[in-house]
Amino acid sequence: MEIDIRDPEYTAKLAVLQALSRVIDPELGVNIIDMGLVYAIRVNSPAKEIMVEMTLTSAACPMGSMLTGHTRVAAGEALPGFDTTVTLVWEPKWNADRISEAGKQLLGW
Repeated sequence: MEIDIRDPEYTAKLAVLQALSRVIDPELGVNIIDMGLVYAIRVNSPAKEIMVEMTLTSAACPMGSMLTGHTRVAAGEALPGFDTTVTLVWEPKWNADRISEAGKQLLGW
């Protein structure tokens, strides 16, 4: 996931992105950013809102509620005082092509 440096919310989004890189998928041992599970981070500083769109490796993922909960907490810690919403999306469908090079190395690929 990339953040445009020209985005007026760049610094806030970068803080959230860095926080989310500490949320680890316990089944695979790779963070949700390197797994390609996070599709979008939106920050509305005047309204003090963070919105994260993410997916799971499958709709049947048994760790889904834990991952979304950890995502919500991590994003909120990155920008204290902001309300955080995490939305699960299923399009585009996640696939292994979304895994970063660092993630592939962690998986031994």
